[in-house]
Amino acid sequence: MTNNLKQSIGIGLMGLGVIGGQVARVLTDKAEILAEQVGCPLVLRKVKVLAQDLAKPQAMEMGPQLFTTDADEFFAEPEIDIVVEAIGGESPALEYLKRALSGGKHVVTANKEVIAKHGAELLALAQQHKVGLRYEASVGGGIPLIAPFQHDLVANKISGIYAIINGTTNYILTRMARDGVDFSSALSRAQELGYAEANPRDDVEGIDAAYKLAILASLAFQNQVRPEDIHCEGISRLSSRDFQYARELGFAIKLLAIAKQDDKSIEVRVHPVFIPEDSLLAKVDGVYNAILVEGDLVGKVLFHGQGAGALPTSSAVIADIVSAAQDIVLGVGSRARWKLEPGKVIKPMSEIETRYYLRLNIADRPGVLAQITKVLGDHQISISSVIQKEADSVAQTAEIVIMTHPAQEKAMQQALEELRHLTVVKEIGNFVRVEA
Repeated sequence: MTNNLKQSIGIGLMGLGVIGGQVARVLTDKAEILAEQVGCPLVLRKVKVLAQDLAKPQAMEMGPQLFTTDADEFFAEPEIDIVVEAIGGESPALEYLKRALSGGKHVVTANKEVIAKHGAELLALAQQHKVGLRYEASVGGGIPLIAPFQHDLVANKISGIYAIINGTTNYILTRMARDGVDFSSALSRAQELGYAEANPRDDVEGIDAAYKLAILASLAFQNQVRPEDIHCEGISRLSSRDFQYARELGFAIKLLAIAKQDDKSIEVRVHPVFIPEDSLLAKVDGVYNAILVEGDLVGKVLFHGQGAGALPTSSAVIADIVSAAQDIVLGVGSRARWKLEPGKVIKPMSEIETRYYLRLNIADRPGVLAQITKVLGDHQISISSVIQKEADSVAQTAEIVIMTHPAQEKAMQQALEELRHLTVVKEIGNFVRVEA
């Protein structure tokens, strides 16, 4: 039923950082266009900030009456209909989101960590209080992802998700591949350009990608996938030499977030992979994101675009605000829910099967390769190819690259442990999984 009494929709914004500041600008600059979409004006009623944010030029331009540093004052504002959370992190954002939903406010958030860890709980709270919880900007920035999983792809059984969903790591890997630089140099450049934080741990160790994969996998597979369910490895152990050999073998290296399901189990992992250089994801460079989804009806669908930054992320946040405002005008409560079905288990990483790339530094003398192949063979790991690379005549060592056929992760880890103890193996330079 249409709510004809609503003259305007009140917005309460929490946070005036990069994302929050841009959302405030768009609400002002595009006020007329947004009002046409909703049917009445969207009015910024209150902004919750930290004390230091009050000195920002944008805050001073907007007027002091809009701002508060007190959460109680913010939530006491009677004309707020939609709370937009742009604080980030788990605390106090989680407490604020619960407070907003329990108070009957529609909520829009870009907070991947909170949604990944507490999404099911928050959506249940939204349903209980008949309001909406929208989080399109939590994964992929401005790339439409959450809505397609909730609406456009619902007739599909999703079998797999293969995603480049961290722009920082993708930029670093692109630099390493193109320029032949090492990890630390590429990271430093990413920090200079503002693509990487001063503390880049969440990005380079795959934690950020794991949060996003937990959200996508939960939606796609209708089972709760938590961040701690996801095997997670970062990119810091990759060297320029790995990129050189990957290129020679016809591969690119990407940090991939992978989710697969069969009738009994779900497989979720984030780690560097070799992927064929002619594949769609191999061509996604720089700070761009791409998410490849496989469904039984739609086949393969690729979502591609800028996965971070103020402009694309604010695009998703504003779209969610407009959607929530339209529901308020129409008198609609909570529509989207995280449908969870029991029964499927998370497959242990030890049980996954894939191919492997191994780079070993070995003693350069007869019989060494036979010892290595015996260890692999004892664990049912079949070799696809072996290439001897650089040799050091002084140290009497050589570097070899081994590509395997598909093998079980448990077997590969056991074989690696045995190889480390072979006197002829001087160093295991690296091992990287291969997704063909």
